[in-house]
Amino acid sequence: MNFTHHEQTPRPEHPFAQYIRILGKGKKGSRPFTRDEAYQAMKMILADEVLPVQLGAFLMLMRVKEETPEELAGFVLAARESCHLAGDNNIVDLDWSSYAGKRRHLPWFLLSALLLAENGISVFMHGAGGHSAGRLYTQDMLKYLGLEYASSIEQAKQQLEQQRFSYLPLEHFCPKLHEIIELRPIMGLRSPVHTLVRMINPFNAEYSIQGIFHPGYRPVHQQAAALLQQPHAAVLKGEGGETERNPDMECLVQSVHNGELSDENWPALFSRRHVKSGQLDPRQLALIWQGTIEDEFGEASITGTAAIALKLLGKAGSQQQAQQLATDYWLGRDKQKYAGS
Repeated sequence: MNFTHHEQTPRPEHPFAQYIRILGKGKKGSRPFTRDEAYQAMKMILADEVLPVQLGAFLMLMRVKEETPEELAGFVLAARESCHLAGDNNIVDLDWSSYAGKRRHLPWFLLSALLLAENGISVFMHGAGGHSAGRLYTQDMLKYLGLEYASSIEQAKQQLEQQRFSYLPLEHFCPKLHEIIELRPIMGLRSPVHTLVRMINPFNAEYSIQGIFHPGYRPVHQQAAALLQQPHAAVLKGEGGETERNPDMECLVQSVHNGELSDENWPALFSRRHVKSGQLDPRQLALIWQGTIEDEFGEASITGTAAIALKLLGKAGSQQQAQQLATDYWLGRDKQKYAGS
């Protein structure tokens, strides 16, 4: 009997396999990426040069390991390039990321940003919505203040010129990253994309402020900002993971100013904690701005968050001055604005 032996040609390795191997080669064999490896891996992902199974493996291996500052810097550089974000300098004073959504409290930080905008500081906010059930996302909240979000970089520029504030959803300036964020319900976990989008700074603003939920990410953001040569940046553990100071708790802000890293503790604004309201009604955002209703916690959150931004922007030399300036802005606000739907 003649058996013909068919030799199978070995399948060539996929170019992305090397990156999964670096991360997944067991406890002793795996290691973090260098900044360049992180950059190359993210470039391939954003160019659609990886298979879905590879993307899933990559995202979850990174999630278990957690990003280093070098990896985060590499990912951000690749994203800026792939999404064609050259940055238009001098359009935006402050870049403000909003990706977490609020669950326990209303998004008071939105009024902090509008308060800065009313006082001559242009604020560009970017975020994504709807990837976790039961949360209030910024893009859905704008209508309660009579505002519309932008649907392109061009429209964002127009809004910034007209009102010094614009919110642009991620899907309109980097759809591939938005697609990956949308995998959260499938994976059951957030991915490194949730971290890198906070640092993408589409308009290349000189000042950037970010909120994180897990305190361990705070120094990673701070160090990555320094590696990216972001002139001025601040990162804090924000209420619900948004860029919002909880006035009932002390708040550690980790900053970068021209390559110098610094940490600063902001004390709680109240000695006793407030009871969380049972229901979140977004219509209250406009009512608080207009002075129709009062909310001690909400107003302290608005001015307390604005104070951190003002200190970052160099508008005040001390915490006390920053808090006073934010309070003055709040007391002097134009209450006729933001009549929501």
